[in-house]
Amino acid sequence: TYSKMATVSLGFNIDSPRWDQSTFVGRLKHFLNITDPRTVLVPEEELDRAKALVEGCRAGLVPPGSSQEQLLYAKKLYDSAFHPDSGEKMNFIGRMSFQVPGGMAITGCMLQFYRTVPAVVFWQWVNQSFNAFVNYTNRNAASPISLRQIGVAYVTATGAALATAVGLNLYTKRAPPLLARWVPFAAVAAANCVNIPMMRQQEIINGITVTDDNNNELGRSRRAAVKGISQVVLSRITMAAPGMIILPIIMERLEKYTFMQRIRVLHGPLQVLLCGGFLLFMVPAACALFPQRCSLALADLEVELRDSIVAKHGDKVPYVYFNKGL
Repeated sequence: TYSKMATVSLGFNIDSPRWDQSTFVGRLKHFLNITDPRTVLVPEEELDRAKALVEGCRAGLVPPGSSQEQLLYAKKLYDSAFHPDSGEKMNFIGRMSFQVPGGMAITGCMLQFYRTVPAVVFWQWVNQSFNAFVNYTNRNAASPISLRQIGVAYVTATGAALATAVGLNLYTKRAPPLLARWVPFAAVAAANCVNIPMMRQQEIINGITVTDDNNNELGRSRRAAVKGISQVVLSRITMAAPGMIILPIIMERLEKYTFMQRIRVLHGPLQVLLCGGFLLFMVPAACALFPQRCSLALADLEVELRDSIVAKHGDKVPYVYFNKGL
């Protein structure tokens, strides 16, 4: 408890990024740290202790004898499991640290069971259910969304994925086999273009909070929301692309070998493992494509908000900042 803690000056800011977030490499190192799939195995009690330690450190209080490495590990656990806006613990399935184990299982099965319409329907439905959890969990928490809006977003995205997958599946019956293997990726990309904007529609309708460089609130912007959500859509498609485009080529070639034809029952597990290999790198790489703390030039804001900021601050605020979500 904090009553047993002492005020310690470590010259250390626990919220200061360990790596330069203005560069892709710095962001990649950051997301390799917080999307580490091993953190999903950490017990809830340890996550709660990490949160208490981070909040205590923010207040200038740390347990006597704590090392900087312990504080950094606590911050890693905190960032992996708690929402950056609200500080609330995120649901297990929606955490970015669960993207590798969850994504590899679902993606591997989508790539393996693509030949029949019932299998396509089932695995696209499973994938969109998983995506709905992830998108809701990683939304900008300052923009609440109703259960009805969540339901509409889920049904619409699932419908888009199924229409794309089933339509292309039927269309590619007479096409080269490799084209049929790429159908799941086309469905995933189409669904992402629907699912994420629908799940975060309140941000587009009402705008999201934007701040100055010192985190002072300046107002709400719909254009900022559109920019943030567009970047998230692109990141999610990029996250899936290498595994879902390259792996079908690999499997198409491997399945021509006699030994692979003898072990067909292992094709599914093999694709799951290979998907995991792709996602181990692509989850942090895709998250790192754009800065988490997104910026927008004052000139690109809505006229009313821009005029309001200029009236209060003059030319001291050339850019506004906001959390784009993941």
